[in-house]
Amino acid sequence: MMQNNLYKAKHRLWLEVLFASFAVNDEAIKSRLYEFSLIAFRHMKWIGNEILACGNDYNYDRDAMMLYKRESVFELVQALKNAVAKTQALYPQTPLGERLRTDDAYLMEYLSQILKDSGNNKEITAFGMQRKWGDKNLDKEQIDALTMFLFEESYKEYELILIYAYMQARTDIALHYNVFEDLVAESHFHLKSFGNMMAKMGILALPRELHELTYHIKDLNQFVHDGIAEEEAAKEMCRELSAAIKDEELSKFFDFINFQESYHIELMKKLL
Repeated sequence: MMQNNLYKAKHRLWLEVLFASFAVNDEAIKSRLYEFSLIAFRHMKWIGNEILACGNDYNYDRDAMMLYKRESVFELVQALKNAVAKTQALYPQTPLGERLRTDDAYLMEYLSQILKDSGNNKEITAFGMQRKWGDKNLDKEQIDALTMFLFEESYKEYELILIYAYMQARTDIALHYNVFEDLVAESHFHLKSFGNMMAKMGILALPRELHELTYHIKDLNQFVHDGIAEEEAAKEMCRELSAAIKDEELSKFFDFINFQESYHIELMKKLL
């Protein structure tokens, strides 16, 4: 039970740090927080492996986690420090626990350094609902299409990160492990891209929680076939959005994502 509580807490902390990185406008702070989020996700992997090694299991419950709408960088950073401190209290007195503790101690030091410089205390605009794309004059139809895409695809990428990680932890087949590793990394990049775009438009929000049946895969073959169909659907959404949005920069980006989804299909075919 203690390990499961730790896994749940680290899952929540990963999301706290990740979405803080999306919310902040300062590129240096954004980049550093995102690096710390990847460390937190690696912690999840290690904690999960220890739980499985003990013959137990974990899940992706988040206990109705909320993404609070912070108005300034200092308010966001202080809330993040509180979340880290709360999670640190759960770390065991083991080599893994020591690694988690020292990693988070450095994160806390970094957050403290941010708070020492009043110049860092900029406004958070990620929750302002401005629904605009910079200085580009996109009409309501284009903004609505972009908004729907970002909400749907950010959930999809969050879902895929967790599903692929769950399956990766349960395979001894090197080919499968490597394919899952690549797919997790690719979905991290897509979630980062979409999360930052949502923040830029003032519509940043957490993806909904996963139901257990989503990641308890009993038929790998059927899962892969369904996954390929889902990637094909994502490709079609990218094509439609690229055609609908009259902005060359955004259209090129969605073409880029579309081409990446094509290779995801090829990676998934290797699992078959």
